[in-house]
Amino acid sequence: MASTHHAAPIEEHPDLVELRARHDRVAATPRAQVIEALALVTGLYLAASAWIVGFNGFTTLAVTNLIAGIAYMLLLGGLGTSYERTHSMAWAAGVIGIWTCVAPWVVAGDVAHTRSITSNLITGAVATLLAVAAAASAARGHGTPRGAHNPHRRHGMPGRL
Repeated sequence: MASTHHAAPIEEHPDLVELRARHDRVAATPRAQVIEALALVTGLYLAASAWIVGFNGFTTLAVTNLIAGIAYMLLLGGLGTSYERTHSMAWAAGVIGIWTCVAPWVVAGDVAHTRSITSNLITGAVATLLAVAAAASAARGHGTPRGAHNPHRRHGMPGRL
């Protein structure tokens, strides 16, 4: 006697649905919206910084900042739209922030001048702090709050998802 068992797709699992709903609530908070807006402005400034500050003659750093700024905006600009990847995207954006700080000394050519160093250090620090704040917000939306009911405990499974 053959038994047919039709399982619902994993995307419809009640725990995943609840985690997505919790993430959506976190992403809709004023704090998350401010982080996202500041990240967009930071990425836009980074992309255009060579022309704003006036070191566009240093083409390697100008192109590096343009690419890094666009990548940063793409990673953190849609922060609230991608539940599964928000945390890793925020950390990747943090790496871009750190790269921005060291880029004047790492890219080829004579690009480490006062304007480029100052601009990149400040922008990189802001970008890194915003990425850490975004990662913290994403992590806050993923875990089970202290004292909240954990449905896995009734099934004998310890911990969180």
